[in-house]
Amino acid sequence: MLLEQLQDQHLHEVLSLWNAELGDSYPLRLRLLQQNVMEDNRLMRDGSWVAKAPGTEKIIGFVIAKKSGAEDERFGLSRDVGWVHALITASAWRARGIGGALLERAEQALRAAGIKRIVLGNDLHRRMFPGIPDELVETKRWFEKRGYVCREQVYDLIKVYEADEEACLPFMGEVTARLASPHDRDALMDFMSRCFPGTWDCQHRDYWEQGGTGREYVVLEKREKLIGFCRINDAHSPLLAQNVYWAPLFEDELGGIGPLGIDEHYRGHRYGISIVQAAIHYLRKRGIRRIVIDTTPFVDFYGKLGYEVWKKYVKYDKGFE
Repeated sequence: MLLEQLQDQHLHEVLSLWNAELGDSYPLRLRLLQQNVMEDNRLMRDGSWVAKAPGTEKIIGFVIAKKSGAEDERFGLSRDVGWVHALITASAWRARGIGGALLERAEQALRAAGIKRIVLGNDLHRRMFPGIPDELVETKRWFEKRGYVCREQVYDLIKVYEADEEACLPFMGEVTARLASPHDRDALMDFMSRCFPGTWDCQHRDYWEQGGTGREYVVLEKREKLIGFCRINDAHSPLLAQNVYWAPLFEDELGGIGPLGIDEHYRGHRYGISIVQAAIHYLRKRGIRRIVIDTTPFVDFYGKLGYEVWKKYVKYDKGFE
């Protein structure tokens, strides 16, 4: 077995290996792989490796590691957290120590960089998974044997609307919902940094920097004051978001909802579920019938709107002294 640091020229083989192992449930596109790996400034080159078969030099495994950067501190993100973004070994080459060797390389690089807690997946908004897909039972056991601990479960929910099924804007009295525009950029920036500092603020700023125009945000206003937001996504969004990652599973276009948040001073008035209804309305106006709400523990909350569990993930991490 030959180990090489991950490079751009490896991406097509990495893509093929991913889809050979996971493509039936989690079909990966080159655009998404480039976006979430090579274009993410949190990528650790010295912690990301490919394993090649002896003789053929065919890629039979890979690991991708990331760590938070200095710029993340302004969003309150800890500098001692790192991620194993993905680790896959070809089925025919398992039980030969390849996965263990790849994980060891990633962990060594992360620890050398001062990382004290490694999280499996969940690397902010350019992650592939928020944890380990629940159906990968052997994968969960494999990581547990290596000291990774299960923390919680989250779900992707889905609903399919009939072609003629209406989704009207909810009535909220003096509170209104609308799609954002480029003119809302500064107001949204201020709202996110004030009400939701951290990963959502970070994600939102990245959205504008990647060419966002506002069409991915439903804003909630009371007397022209911004009091809430909800992100919506489709195939035309500047960044592929988690809730539309697996769109190739379907012939028709997939839409996504989330995250969403209400200013804490205006909570307790059903604005949360109302802005979700507004988000559904705007996606349906785009002709989208199939909508996913990703990475949530709130199954009962969204169940009120007819959403059902589609995929389940288990979050894991491992701490170091």
